[in-house]
Amino acid sequence: MRKLIYFFGFMAIMMMPVNSWSHCEIPCGIYDDSTRYVLLLEDITTIEKSMNSINTLSAEKDINYNQLVRWINNKEEHANKIMGLVTQYFLNQRVIPKMPEEGETYNKYVKMLTQFHQMLVYAMKCKQTTDLENVTKLRGLVLESRATYFQDQEHSH
Repeated sequence: MRKLIYFFGFMAIMMMPVNSWSHCEIPCGIYDDSTRYVLLLEDITTIEKSMNSINTLSAEKDINYNQLVRWINNKEEHANKIMGLVTQYFLNQRVIPKMPEEGETYNKYVKMLTQFHQMLVYAMKCKQTTDLENVTKLRGLVLESRATYFQDQEHSH
């Protein structure tokens, strides 16, 4: 009986789904940084549309809760995509740490870290509310970050 329990326990573990990530955190050079910014802006536009739909559906006399939940889930999914892209791609792989004695290079590094952190905060606020001001601030941060990031074309594969 004990062997049977172990066997089924082992089989249950072996049948669990395994997550696979689209990037391996090695400098393979196959991803385009400018495309990542396009994806961020696309996710922001999707969040904005989701918020507008949530606000519209919530104001109706007969609320369609099914559609409302779908738009809420969509908003959350795209905010999570932004957070994942900022942390997993940019912060983990593309923004190279600099030391204070590196002068202007260090200042740019700190500026990029600040911008990416603010993007994470506003993506989180987009998850928590339907306040379109958060979308506006997030979009502005992405555009500002893109200008800083490509300022000297340092980030190219």
